Amino acid sequence: MGKINKIVIWVLIAIVIVLIGYLVFQNVFQGSSFYAVYLRTGDLYFGKLTRFPVFGLKDPYLLQVQNDPQNPLSIQKFENIFWGPEGYLRINRNEVVWMAQLKSEGQLAQVLKNNPNLLPANQGAPAGVNPQVSQ
Repeated sequence: MGKINKIVIWVLIAIVIVLIGYLVFQNVFQGSSFYAVYLRTGDLYFGKLTRFPVFGLKDPYLLQVQNDPQNPLSIQKFENIFWGPEGYLRINRNEVVWMAQLKSEGQLAQVLKNNPNLLPANQGAPAGVNPQVSQ
């Protein structure tokens, strides 16, 4: 084996190790944090932020405005929307206006952590789960 081939193999091994380290870091240290992502369309999503292999939200939730003065806002799991999307939302980075990490002890983060399968208000929620968010 030539000297150049050995260098190429070592470089490839180093790249693989760095990628594995990055994935482990993202899943272990950042995978448990929820983020809010606001898009140019005016949509506000919550979920676990991923940056690799694509930018997006894992297990996303959608904030919706309702015409109910008692409960003007609701949050529902993206998978439970009537058209049945998958549990991952790929986001175009150019469409992000802002994003923020939610405090793990915050009210919304606790609701999402303790009740991960929120259902839309009109479909009924499991006992003890209220997907309505008041202002």
